[in-house]
Amino acid sequence: MSDTSGLITPALVDLHLAPQDKSEALRALAQRLVAEGRVTDLDGFLADVAAREAQAPTGMGDGIGIPHCRSPHVTRPSVAFGRSARGVDFDAPDGRPADLIFMIAAPAGADDAHLRILAALAGRLMDPAFTGALRDAESPGAVAALVNGEEPPVAAAPEPAAVAESPDPESPDPETPAPETPAPETAAPETADADAGLRLVAVTSCPTGIAHTYMAAKALELAAARAGVRIQVETQGSAGTTPLAPEVIAAADAVIFAHDVEVRDRARFAGKPTVDVGVKAAVNRADDLIAQAAGLVAETGSGARAAAAPVAAPSAPSALSGTTGEHWAQRLRKYLMTGVSYMIPFVAAGGLLIALAFAIGGYQIAAAPSVLGHFDWTSSHSWAAMLFQTGKTSFGFLVPVLSGYIAWAIADRAALAAGIAGGAVSVAVGAGFLGGIVSGLAAGFLVLWMIRWNVPRAIRGIMPVVVIPLLSVAAVGFLMFVVVGSPIASAMGGLTDWLNGLSGSNAILLGVLLGAMMAFDMGGPLNKVAYTFAAGALTAAGTTPDAGSLKVMAAVMAAGMTPPLGMALATVVRRRLFTPEERENGKAAWVLGASFITEGAIPFAAADPLRVIPANMVGSMTAGGLVMAFGSTLRAPHGGIWVLPLIGSPFLYLVAVVAGTVVTTGVVVVLKGMRRPAVPAAPDAVRSGAELELVGA
Repeated sequence: MSDTSGLITPALVDLHLAPQDKSEALRALAQRLVAEGRVTDLDGFLADVAAREAQAPTGMGDGIGIPHCRSPHVTRPSVAFGRSARGVDFDAPDGRPADLIFMIAAPAGADDAHLRILAALAGRLMDPAFTGALRDAESPGAVAALVNGEEPPVAAAPEPAAVAESPDPESPDPETPAPETPAPETAAPETADADAGLRLVAVTSCPTGIAHTYMAAKALELAAARAGVRIQVETQGSAGTTPLAPEVIAAADAVIFAHDVEVRDRARFAGKPTVDVGVKAAVNRADDLIAQAAGLVAETGSGARAAAAPVAAPSAPSALSGTTGEHWAQRLRKYLMTGVSYMIPFVAAGGLLIALAFAIGGYQIAAAPSVLGHFDWTSSHSWAAMLFQTGKTSFGFLVPVLSGYIAWAIADRAALAAGIAGGAVSVAVGAGFLGGIVSGLAAGFLVLWMIRWNVPRAIRGIMPVVVIPLLSVAAVGFLMFVVVGSPIASAMGGLTDWLNGLSGSNAILLGVLLGAMMAFDMGGPLNKVAYTFAAGALTAAGTTPDAGSLKVMAAVMAAGMTPPLGMALATVVRRRLFTPEERENGKAAWVLGASFITEGAIPFAAADPLRVIPANMVGSMTAGGLVMAFGSTLRAPHGGIWVLPLIGSPFLYLVAVVAGTVVTTGVVVVLKGMRRPAVPAAPDAVRSGAELELVGA
């Protein structure tokens, strides 16, 4: 019996799926999982699926949709399958509706063996024989047998003469016919006859690590086979990773990175011609990527293999740019947000400790002497001083960490030293977080350029640990001390004075503007710009209890809480204007909004953007403006109502959030009420025949 036995049963197969839209298709398949005991909470599981759908479309093209997620509501790895005659729109790149829909459900704590099973299935979805057999299957039992590997697909297409060498993610699945395909080769040292022809290596990874990672790997293998190219692929997914052997990397002519999350140990591939794209690019146009890699090899000549000495390095994010499908502005935003994300824990820890110190010892605790040698275990004043001084020390790391991890996002581990040193210099010269951004970008791009130097083999081994840090730290230090440090310090001083001096209409207008940005795309670029501005300005607050930057942070958080809370309230006061799925999303939106997770409003905006987005913006503008008018402050960069005791003027802050929520609700109800209701005015119990059948099963 196959290792995938039990992944799907005939009861999890619907050969006559006829939903009106994607949400109905997801609910119908999820209900089958619930009926079989594979999912314990239908709404919770659908919320997890929707969160994954919000990250990126799961339509793969060629009529395949693979909604999937990890969820604590899943009891065992499972697949529900639906076949739709008219197709369901999953936003596939080719625009083709999906007639084959695989809902892949993985437990939050699934073990490696189970995840390998799901990875094997994802790989098989790239096999036309497998998908063709599913389209021809006449019974749910036949589909279950195919997916479980108990019945091989018929009319399998013969393999081309050149067989790709990548370790096959299907290897745990014994359904692959052994006589026609040799066993996958391991990454063994290269032999003399292996030098003939183009040799490539690749790495694939995606946020969930269940489907796209392995589909991209399989697509690259098949494309390489068609092109007569040798390739080995490292899948950095949930089923575990087997790193490519150093000698395999050294022998490769070029590398393909197909990823939506960081590529671990990226420095191993330094010096190789690189194609760098998102993971779905490999799924949808693998042949183009193989050709692109071949073109890079032709441009760089025949010395690519010798140029790569195996290098061990820690994990690093996706930023060494070869050929990339991302716009430069998207990459720049990714670099900045990487630095901010690593800075936030220091902001949170330092800010909360300082706030607690003020709560215990009053604002005068800032003038307390060092607790080193002056600590009294029985004195609340000593404990407050200790909390304050620890928080202040944590704050001292903000700019160096911001700068260091911006550089790390661009150019890997070798850029950390220059980035952190540049951030420290920025603090020393008074350039603050603006200087940290400049030093991080400068360090990252400088090191990125240095990594590509074609240096003699004798010194290649010490480049990332000695030569690059030495030269880059010196260069960035010169830049910050001598060239740009003073002008940036002046600009930073002006920004700090402006924020601290905000009052009246100026402060309210800033709050309104930040509120509009927070609500426009609910977690997108404008939202992140507003949040990054607030979190960065927070570093300039120092120990001043009523600094303007603390008011900015409070306004941004209130504006970010309002959209999901407003949508949640609207689903309660005017249920008839929302679909059953939206009403269920409204229940989750209460918690998401209260926790400052603006993305909780995305499902509503996706379904009706022309009405929901303007309503969100008006409500968030109201909340942001009121917070600035009330003078509420916030030192923590996140937390929602859970950090309410640490908010200055908490009652007025809540008034602002409630006002913004009510305004959002009122506007969306008015706008939606100007058209026909989204659902018939029938009781909730009236459902489609398919739903009734499933509920009764």
